[in-house]
Formats: sequence, C-alpha cells, structure tokens
Amino acid sequence: MAKKSHKDVEFSCLGHGGRQMYFKTFDEAAAFALEDAISSGVWKNFDVIIHSEAGARWFGGQDAVEQYREDPDASVFQRIRIKAEVEGMVP
Repeated sequence: MAKKSHKDVEFSCLGHGGRQMYFKTFDEAAAFALEDAISSGVWKNFDVIIHSEAGARWFGGQDAVEQYREDPDASVFQRIRIKAEVEGMVP
C-alpha cells in the first residue's frame, strides 16, 4: 500500500451511536477504531471493503486478488478486530 488510498477500497467502522463510519485510508479507520476501543474498553471491528480486482491488488497483492476472485460479492473483504486495555502508569 504505497499510496494511502485507492478508489475501489474503503474502510468502515461502527461509530458512536451505532452509525456506520467510512474512511478512505487504513490509517484513519485504524485510528478511529483504536480510540473507540480505548474509550469504551470493548472490542472494535473495522472492515476492509474492496470493490475490484485492482483494489484487491493495491491492498494485498496477488494473494488478495485470488481471495477477491473467490467471492467478489462479499460485503467485507477483511475484518480487523482491536481491543485496547488501558493499564495506567508503569513504573
């Protein structure tokens, strides 16, 4: 992923109040999910949604293209789960 975004790839996360949030970059979605996991103390998922073989290639190379070809109509290409636990200060 040399470029930060691709027109056929988006990232999604369930936001505050149950509203689905969409992001253009992996970094934006990951930061949002991490912040929400820290503040809520629960697992947060964010999804990679791919709309073309070109998007799959950009996201994960030839292996991702093969995976995309197996089910191009899948609503979620990859789900990433984050849990963050704040442990406080460490001496």
